Amino acid sequence: MAAFIAELGSNHNGDLARAYELIDACAAAGAGAAKIQVFRIDDLFAPEVVATHPQIAAREAWEFPLAMLEPLAARARERGMAFGATPFGLWAVEAVAAHVDFLKVASYELLWHDLLRACAATGKPLVVSTGMATDAEIDAAVDVARAAGAADLTLLHCVSAYPTPPEQCNLAAIGALRARHGCPVGWSDHSAAAAVVERAVRRWDAAQVELHVDLPDAGGHEAGAHNWTPADLPATIAACAAPPLDDASPADGDGRKRPMPAEAPDVAWRADPSDGLRPLLATRATLRAG
Repeated sequence: MAAFIAELGSNHNGDLARAYELIDACAAAGAGAAKIQVFRIDDLFAPEVVATHPQIAAREAWEFPLAMLEPLAARARERGMAFGATPFGLWAVEAVAAHVDFLKVASYELLWHDLLRACAATGKPLVVSTGMATDAEIDAAVDVARAAGAADLTLLHCVSAYPTPPEQCNLAAIGALRARHGCPVGWSDHSAAAAVVERAVRRWDAAQVELHVDLPDAGGHEAGAHNWTPADLPATIAACAAPPLDDASPADGDGRKRPMPAEAPDVAWRADPSDGLRPLLATRATLRAG
């Protein structure tokens, strides 16, 4: 049975009480782990991007307050959950390593090998997401992580579109990555479709499933079409325990890793290998020229 990770992202809104509520609800719903994201806008995006894109500069409000790290880790473990983090900077790896049970490298940072090395060097289990990536890019990342000491490595097949159309989920890549790299492979879901998640587990034997989770607002709606609410989780988790499937579905795809049409516009907005900042240097040059 797959392990379910509740990705809290920035849905805590910097509010410890709200973060506690999310963790409690996800634990009660059956999630086995909770994860946060730790970044600072100024070392996530290149300066010219922050200066010229107000919507990106506004994401400063999404930054994780480090004072919440220790109490959230304790709360998750009190509720029987593992606790993990996605660091988006080398400083963040150092800040979170002592408090987490596992680390994750996000799809946008896959090309930044210095971050992979820093995460692997902690000795913590490492999860690497593969949205927008080609097989060659994933091969290089796996080699770097393993050379840096990543003995407990899990890959997550992912399509970095929010939300992801089910017919572009290419779930067969879960099996293809497992055969290619000889490690557990899971599914990082952005489809918010129960049938996709169930198929990732029952047809393609996903070892982990990562779901972005948010609390509903006063109208009963969570923020973002790719998010789940805790109330959505129990039925989906239970359905994943049913016997394996052996039929075909448009969600399966061909298993070859390359950017899907829905995520193609973001490929150039990945972190550059040279400095870990978004977007790639070639894209930054066009922004300056403009």
